[in-house]
Amino acid sequence: MFVTDDVKEIVPEFLMLLHGVIDSPDIPLNVSRSYLQSDANVRKITSYITRKVAEKLHDLFKKDRNDFEKKWDDIGTFIKYGIISDEKFAEKANSFALLKNTKSEYKTIEEYKEKIKDTQTDKNNKLTVIYTNDAKLHYSLIAACEDKGYDVLVMDNIIDNHFIQQLEYKAEMSFKRVDSETVDNLIEKDTKYESVLSEADQTSIAEIFKGISLNKSTSTELKALSPNDPPIQIVRPEFMRRMSEMQHMMTMMKGEGEDMFKEAYNVIINSNHPVIAQKINAAESTERKSELATNLFELALLDQNMLKGEALSKFVKKSLERI
Repeated sequence: MFVTDDVKEIVPEFLMLLHGVIDSPDIPLNVSRSYLQSDANVRKITSYITRKVAEKLHDLFKKDRNDFEKKWDDIGTFIKYGIISDEKFAEKANSFALLKNTKSEYKTIEEYKEKIKDTQTDKNNKLTVIYTNDAKLHYSLIAACEDKGYDVLVMDNIIDNHFIQQLEYKAEMSFKRVDSETVDNLIEKDTKYESVLSEADQTSIAEIFKGISLNKSTSTELKALSPNDPPIQIVRPEFMRRMSEMQHMMTMMKGEGEDMFKEAYNVIINSNHPVIAQKINAAESTERKSELATNLFELALLDQNMLKGEALSKFVKKSLERI
């Protein structure tokens, strides 16, 4: 019987929540940490524990998948951690690791790839996975994606940022958060829309919206999208947002510095939306055009939970005055 405070040298870190006893006649009672780190028997025990846990989880999955799915929200964190940190565990876990969508449907990685391949393969034959980290915040975007036949995953676990990177590297999938692009462009297709506005009108509309921005990091772009898409969409490009999250973690660890990517947003104006193409473009005065543009912009901010404080108070006051 072998008991030690240095159990982390034997049990993989992602399985430290396990309780039990390790029985091995090959390890002496009096050992040092350096001995544990170098002993071949310890390495075999570590490998054995990992294999047996993976096999047990696979058996539970096969025996009663419905029950396994019910437990996934509780056990998924350590399974994802194991996949990220232990390649041998990942090889076995890929058969029972689950992905959950906004409709609370669970699929294995391979099942999910098969599910979305017809609708979410882009023009470069690359599989694109759309996900949300906050289904309530992204409700309208998720609904718009589902209207197009897209499926949206829920990736709201603290470890999911790293798990996503692992899947992109190993499972050959590209992940895009639902607010990282306009819904039309989340999956890159060859379909292109022509703007109903003349070049002069497009330039005029673009100038109006450039005067209304979030901050110096905001870019404004006029795009010809489907008339059914929102008139304005505020997006955070996937790469920039990931850089922001990475820098945020680093600044938290060091306790200093500033996230230079935090306020980087893109404002996309849909030149084909009736409100843009007709109402704003046909408004008689520049002041009226600016007023309508500001109202649309504030609605877009409100939809993304980005209208706060004084700006929100002013918006509510103006809305009450119009009633």
